[in-house]
Amino acid sequence: MKINRGIQLLAVASVGALALTACSSGESSVSGGSIKASGSSAQKNAMTEWISAYQQANEGSTIEYQANGSGAGIQDFNNNQTAFAGSDSAIKGEDLVAANARCATGPAINIPMVGGAIVAAYNIEGVDKLELSSSVLAQIFSSKITKWNDPAIAKLNPGASLPDATIVQYSRSDSSGTTDNFTQFLKTSAPDEWTFETGKDWVAPGSQGSKGNDGVSAAIKSTANSIGYVELSFAQDQSLPMASIDNGGGAVVPSSESASVGIETAQVIGTGNNLALQLDYATKAPGAYPIVLVTYEITCEKGLSADQLPLTKSFLEYTATPEAQAKLSEIGYVPMPPDLLTKVNVAVGSIS
Repeated sequence: MKINRGIQLLAVASVGALALTACSSGESSVSGGSIKASGSSAQKNAMTEWISAYQQANEGSTIEYQANGSGAGIQDFNNNQTAFAGSDSAIKGEDLVAANARCATGPAINIPMVGGAIVAAYNIEGVDKLELSSSVLAQIFSSKITKWNDPAIAKLNPGASLPDATIVQYSRSDSSGTTDNFTQFLKTSAPDEWTFETGKDWVAPGSQGSKGNDGVSAAIKSTANSIGYVELSFAQDQSLPMASIDNGGGAVVPSSESASVGIETAQVIGTGNNLALQLDYATKAPGAYPIVLVTYEITCEKGLSADQLPLTKSFLEYTATPEAQAKLSEIGYVPMPPDLLTKVNVAVGSIS
């Protein structure tokens, strides 16, 4: 979906109106201040867009976001170094216990804010279109398929000039929610082929590691016969071709629109204002791209310090507006579905 310049200006104006309303109510001051946040590299481009628009509308406010990976972002938040963390998987387990301890007077909550597609981006000379099944994708990343002209790949791509070349795999070297979602997809959709554990850290042998979505996409761009998993917007930034994925319901081209169909199948499994989601990686819904992620902004429902609270709440109020969400489709992301966005606004409103 494209929005024109007039709508973009209206979005910024709306931010200013929201900010003035918040200030007048005393709930969410935006009269200057500074906060730091870190985490998910998948949402880096979205954060860059949002922070720029917010700071233009709220002079004197400064938001710094470091895209150092979901695992590092959660650690920074739990160590009280940031006001919120970005993570491509919901905080849980020991991390959640530590986050609740940091918040002290209230629970840490997962607020889904950015949707995305994880794509199999590749670099094969002369191959502009590529189809992969869930099974073949799992075999490539578990090093069971090691040549581009393997019969399993050739069968899915009749007529393609697949080279007799070794497949160069790229994975994330840092602790990553993108890795967590990608491995969960492989485990769910191709359990016989993917026998490794899921999680934020890549454990399968045979791949080369690179840091961040931007690092992986740059490595693919510069390496012949390579493939890696990255968030859609980063593949678009590097003009990388992306494989269509057949999860059993027919091959689907990755896009903001097809990923949106996939994300709409997600279910809220958290309670109260903790909006942790269960994604359906096994979906065969028509037109649904199955390898999706949702980036959460993780913060304290109660317990942020007085110097962090106003700006954190005001900024997240902005990112949850229809105007800010509309920006996502322009840059390779997926807005939150309307029903979920209503819950997101309630969760952000609970921050105090």
